[in-house]
Amino acid sequence: MSVQQKSVDTIRIISAEAIQKANSGHPGICIGAAPIGYELFSDFLRFSYKNPKWDNRDRFVLSAGHGSMLLYSLLHLFGFGVTMDDIKNFRQLGSRTPGHPEYGRTPGVETSTGPLGQGIANAVGMAVAEAHLAARFNKPGYPVVDHFTYCLCGDGCLEEGIGYEACSFAGAQKLGKLILLYDSNDITIEGKIDGTFSEDVPTRFAAQGWQVIRVRDANNLFALRSAIKRAQHDLSRPSIIICKTVIGYGSPLAGSADVHGAPMGEDNLKKTKEFFGWTEQPFTVPADVKEHCKQIAERKLKYERDWNDMYARYERAYPVFAALYKQFMSGSRPDIKNIEGLFDFEKPEATRASGGKVLAKLSPVMANIMSGSADLAPSTKTELKGAGYFLPENRAGKNIHYGIREHAMAGICNGIQLHGGLQALCSTFFSFTDYMKAGIRMSALMNIPVIYVMTHDSIGVGEDGPTHQPMEQLISLRSIPGIKVFRPCDGRETAAAYVSALSGSCPTAIILSRQNLPQYPGTGLKALRGAYVLSDCEGTPDAILIGTGSEVELCMGAKDILSAKGRKVRVVSMPCIEEFEKQSAEYKESVLPRGVRARVCVEAGSHFSWYPYSGDCGEVVCMKTFGTSGPAKQVFEHFGFTKENVAAKAELSMRKAAALVSEIKSGK
Repeated sequence: MSVQQKSVDTIRIISAEAIQKANSGHPGICIGAAPIGYELFSDFLRFSYKNPKWDNRDRFVLSAGHGSMLLYSLLHLFGFGVTMDDIKNFRQLGSRTPGHPEYGRTPGVETSTGPLGQGIANAVGMAVAEAHLAARFNKPGYPVVDHFTYCLCGDGCLEEGIGYEACSFAGAQKLGKLILLYDSNDITIEGKIDGTFSEDVPTRFAAQGWQVIRVRDANNLFALRSAIKRAQHDLSRPSIIICKTVIGYGSPLAGSADVHGAPMGEDNLKKTKEFFGWTEQPFTVPADVKEHCKQIAERKLKYERDWNDMYARYERAYPVFAALYKQFMSGSRPDIKNIEGLFDFEKPEATRASGGKVLAKLSPVMANIMSGSADLAPSTKTELKGAGYFLPENRAGKNIHYGIREHAMAGICNGIQLHGGLQALCSTFFSFTDYMKAGIRMSALMNIPVIYVMTHDSIGVGEDGPTHQPMEQLISLRSIPGIKVFRPCDGRETAAAYVSALSGSCPTAIILSRQNLPQYPGTGLKALRGAYVLSDCEGTPDAILIGTGSEVELCMGAKDILSAKGRKVRVVSMPCIEEFEKQSAEYKESVLPRGVRARVCVEAGSHFSWYPYSGDCGEVVCMKTFGTSGPAKQVFEHFGFTKENVAAKAELSMRKAAALVSEIKSGK
């Protein structure tokens, strides 16, 4: 047996042993696709095990994330610091080998995968980033950015809608350095796919503009090698290599769903080892395999050394470009809050328009922003004017036409951000974030600062009706751990939202209005604290009115009504609950003193965010139903979003607070 074949079998057995020890996992893909992983890592993937984050490495994405042990075995064999103890701790609490790959936890893992199809979209984003950065920085004789993106997927990834969206986009964009390795084993959890996925995959991908390559038997390493070389040589289009595999190959459960998502059992593991002639002790890499993989990994260090030498010459020949490249890839950001005119707003306007103005001022200073929309940039105002569109004939374009592909857009943005060097931003109407939820969630889970700009933020959309009027979307986004959700009330708060988004490491959703809103004195950088006193009174307030976005205007109007009656009222703008919750107890008390029980929270979205702030005597003016079609002003009035109603709710809250204080004093 050749050492190459023995290496493949090592991957199979080590993976199966780890899954058996954990009594949890997916052995089928690890065993069946082991030749694909080995061939890619040994003969093609350019990496530096000593520097897994080397800029010009090839990227590998395991979209079929349930096959994580396949990746961990490869990372172990090729020196990425995944130890045998890590392998033995597969799926255990706190281990570096979790059930699905997690970005930032395991060296060599480029992205978190698990929800099927997300990895394909991430890989497309990485290929976009590579092509764009190459166009911006490469010079004759200096290929500073020049690498492939490889992705391993299964039947499930291609069944998911995001997989279709992302692959369609990649074909239209002719991303020739994207290579998709399709582990075609015809099995999913419920069994054979003939009743669920019977389409002609080669024809589908050819129709989408991909090069289609077939490997009839993935156990044939020579055929795999030839296929990947062929894919590399056609840079005019992305390539899919359809690799026919047998799930759980060599085991008694081969070809069945029984080996997909559960350990094989000790007896079946023993028989599998017998099939492969395996005589090593458990969790043992044969000495010749260990040496073979070590030599390969050592040879690959030359890629980084050669690149470093080339880059040193590039710095001398093109010092300005080299300095900008370093700035991009380091992730450093300028102090944007001091950009001239960033907070200059005078006339009433929609915050989506304000956001467009902010972007126009940011773009020259942050030259690495890539902005895209799901066919709505004219409405969301997120086009970077004069920056061109990223297209096959213009890779340097900084705007992206995503087409009507909201889900893939989010996943692709994650890939762009993960690649390094670029700041990803995307936009659509707020009601369509439901299509993007899984991708947004992955941004938060990976703690990467993708910016999501969502406009047409409420029932203020008006005539388009309830299908386009967001209601539950705010609470949905706020429920995701690790994301900041800004709903600014004017242009200066919108600018502050961008300052916050570009000064942190987590994703940010900026929620903007369609309708015009007033500009208020006193807004601006105060919004970075999440909530602040926008308009105050003398002494202790009788009531506090808390609003976000367009409803701050209602709070200000209600204050005028109440002040005319001699009531002392404070108006609090709370554009970002997440940032407010990070503040000190002293600051929060200064904004929302506990002694002031009369409160009204106003937001044209779901009411569920507001009960912690309304308290035991407060009122909430929010949505509890879907919206309705009609002119925006009439729709707001129909649902009680008027300054008069807010004032009336404040009066009610004050009566409730007075009654409660009276009860407390009387000892009831």
